[in-house]
Amino acid sequence: MRSVSAVDVPDVSHPADARQRLLDVALALIARHGFAGTSLQMIADDLGVTKAAIYYHFRTRDQLLIGLVEPMLYQIRQFVEEAEKRRTPRMQMNAMVEGYAVAVARNRSLAAVLVFDPSVHRVLQHQPTWGSLIARQLKLLTQLDDGPRGVIKATALMTGLAGAATGAPAETDEQSLTAELSEIGRHMMGLRQPRQPRGAA
Repeated sequence: MRSVSAVDVPDVSHPADARQRLLDVALALIARHGFAGTSLQMIADDLGVTKAAIYYHFRTRDQLLIGLVEPMLYQIRQFVEEAEKRRTPRMQMNAMVEGYAVAVARNRSLAAVLVFDPSVHRVLQHQPTWGSLIARQLKLLTQLDDGPRGVIKATALMTGLAGAATGAPAETDEQSLTAELSEIGRHMMGLRQPRQPRGAA
C-alpha cells in the first residue's frame, strides 16, 4: 500500500493561505498558457503538490476558474450598483468608468484573462451572474448612445482599459494607474471629470 506523502495532504492548518497560493499560481499559469492550456496537473507541479491537494479546494478546472474570478466580479458588481444609484446618465457613466478603472488596476493579470481569453468566456457564459453583470455595465455605458456605435465604444472601453492595465509598467502603483485609466476612459466615452464637492482638497 502506497504511503501518503506530505504533498498528498493539503495544508489544513492554514486553508485560506493554501487556497490563495493555489489561485495565485493558477493565475500566473493561465496568463502564460491560457485557461485551455493550463491543467490541474500543471498547477500541482508548479506548487510541488499532487492533484489530490488541488482537489481538496477545487474538483474541476471550471470550479477553480470561478474561484479565481469571483472576487473581481464581486468588486465590479459593487461598482455597478454604486453607479446605478447616481442621478443622471453622465454621473452614472462617470461612476462606472471610474469603478471599472479601479477594478482592472487592482486585478491587472486577471483583467486581461477575463477580457481576452476565449476559453475563459466559454466557461463564464454558463454563469448567470456573468452575463447579467456584462449587460448592466453596457446599459450604464450606452445611455447617451444605445446604438451600434455606443455598444462598440463601451466594449472598447472595457477591453482597452483591461489591456492597458496589464501592459502598464510594473512599477506603476495602483492609485496612479487608476487615475490614468479613469482619464483615458472618460476621454473614450466623451465625459468630463466629475466636479469635486466644494471644500474638497
